[in-house]
Amino acid sequence: MAEADWDEVTYLRKKPVRAGDAKSQKMVNAAQRKGEEIDTSRKYAAATNKQKTSAKDTAKLDRETEELRHEKVSVEFSKALQQARLAKGLTQKELATKINEKQQIVNEYESGKAIPNQQIISKLERAVGVRLRGKDVGTPFGKSK
Repeated sequence: MAEADWDEVTYLRKKPVRAGDAKSQKMVNAAQRKGEEIDTSRKYAAATNKQKTSAKDTAKLDRETEELRHEKVSVEFSKALQQARLAKGLTQKELATKINEKQQIVNEYESGKAIPNQQIISKLERAVGVRLRGKDVGTPFGKSK
């Protein structure tokens, strides 16, 4: 038992300083005593959920009277799509399956509530075989003026 010296302690490695500990007052005081360089800059609005606002931008928004809305498909488009689908004898669900979209998408296009997506419109045109864009809306693909 003579080998075990209870008064002597050996550290194999030092515990690394965590970021939270480095900011504590205790660590700052220790660094000052050692004469180490200390950076004492503060970040503006750090750790808050405040956005940068300006009174000038707020006033500009208050003066804004234009009502902004997304463009919807036209009534002409909706009617042409519905007539072409019914002429082919398809339900909305069958048409949606044919173009790999949800039935709700076809419903929104037919009711005029959809925001136009050119990819979906071209899929619809190919599925029903009728032009849905341009001057000659409602004419079959095979025929031209």
